[in-house]
Amino acid sequence: MRPTHILLAVLVTAVWGVNFVVIEVGLDHFPPLLFSALRFLVAALPAVFFVGRPKVAWKWLVGVGLTLGVAKFGLLFIGMDAGMPAGLSSLVLQIQAVFTALIAFAVLGERPARIRVVGMAVALAGIAVAAVHEGASGPLTAFGLTVAAAACWGVSNVLTRKAAPPDALNFMVWVSTVPILPLVGLSLLFEGPSRDLDALRSLDWQGVGIIVYVAWVTTVFGFGVWGYLLRRHPASTVAPFSLLVPVFGMSSAALFLDESVGALQWCAAALLVGGVALASLPPRRGTPAAPPAPASYADEVIPEPSSRA
Repeated sequence: MRPTHILLAVLVTAVWGVNFVVIEVGLDHFPPLLFSALRFLVAALPAVFFVGRPKVAWKWLVGVGLTLGVAKFGLLFIGMDAGMPAGLSSLVLQIQAVFTALIAFAVLGERPARIRVVGMAVALAGIAVAAVHEGASGPLTAFGLTVAAAACWGVSNVLTRKAAPPDALNFMVWVSTVPILPLVGLSLLFEGPSRDLDALRSLDWQGVGIIVYVAWVTTVFGFGVWGYLLRRHPASTVAPFSLLVPVFGMSSAALFLDESVGALQWCAAALLVGGVALASLPPRRGTPAAPPAPASYADEVIPEPSSRA
């Protein structure tokens, strides 16, 4: 990769990592489901009028929109609202790479190479260590919701692979139109019209800036640049940069939110990132490789294997 492309890759992962801090602050302004709905509304409009017609069947747009937009981001935002730290969220979501491989094996018959199986085992050990830490110091339910969000992300990755969109940005902008109404409906049902109206009435410039960041900066800009890099370089060259997301996520959370990072968290981070790195290694020559999944949100947005999105 050219130095400018390396800088772009690092910039995007920094944007995605800091996004978890922005989401944490945003949850002080909006209920989690309404926040997620607003994020997709602003990401879809007005971009949907400029990317052209959808280039895949609507069944794939709806499937990915529900699993990624409603399930993954809904669970993530609720988990963070329930007390899951921003930095730890950016780390735990990386387990989506393991869920993606397991679901692809079950649904698509893709057999992971031995080194990838080892990597998945190491990553799962990292999740276990993180769970021990969170169970001792924080709400374990919020941790479980974040793991469930990663599992939903894995499902959406497999659906995206099946859809095989020829234009990744077009695909994700149209996907962003799907979760808006379901999330608004769920917010009205579980968070209540009065809470939603209070959040909208008290909208200030900080709230507007938060929505713009999570929608346009992390989604439109981040995904657009990531797709640009994937069109010019092999996925195996670009994807490993996504491992920087939890690095930026944890460091920015420590810097801006004063989140402490203890020994157990560092151990979990080393195991999880190292395991995902092993699981991301390309197969040896002579071993058929499964086609890489298109990029997704990293929250926001990370391509499989590893796009708060």
